[in-house]
Amino acid sequence: MIEITHEKIDLDSILAKTDNPAAGGVALFIGRLRNHANGKKVEKMEYHGYEKMMQSELEKIAAEARAEWPVRELAIVHRLGMQYVGDTSVVIAVSCDHRAEAFEACRFIIDTLKKKVPVWKKEYRSDGAEWVNGKIPDPVWAQYVQ
Repeated sequence: MIEITHEKIDLDSILAKTDNPAAGGVALFIGRLRNHANGKKVEKMEYHGYEKMMQSELEKIAAEARAEWPVRELAIVHRLGMQYVGDTSVVIAVSCDHRAEAFEACRFIIDTLKKKVPVWKKEYRSDGAEWVNGKIPDPVWAQYVQ
């Protein structure tokens, strides 16, 4: 299950899709919007992405994880659009026969997603708004930002 959504992420659905009676371990990563960044209070964050490429990159990452670890089931869901403190922006669930493998695969997926998947974030604070890391989306990608 690989999904890009603009709706709230349904954790129960993700867990149901990663259920497998052969799996002894399910690792779950939930990425949520926190209320601070770089010493400043964050009120909300707007996530933008080139969905076609996001899907393709997420599929590649899932395939890499499956090639490296004995993954039984896997789910990656990323949410785009405006999100508020406490909202879930990304969920990764991996089930394997053993917990160590599930943890390793899950960590690999989130770390690789952060490096390779074209998602841009605009942070809103009481003193204004700015693109995370001070960058707007690369002009090449700007036409695809949703």
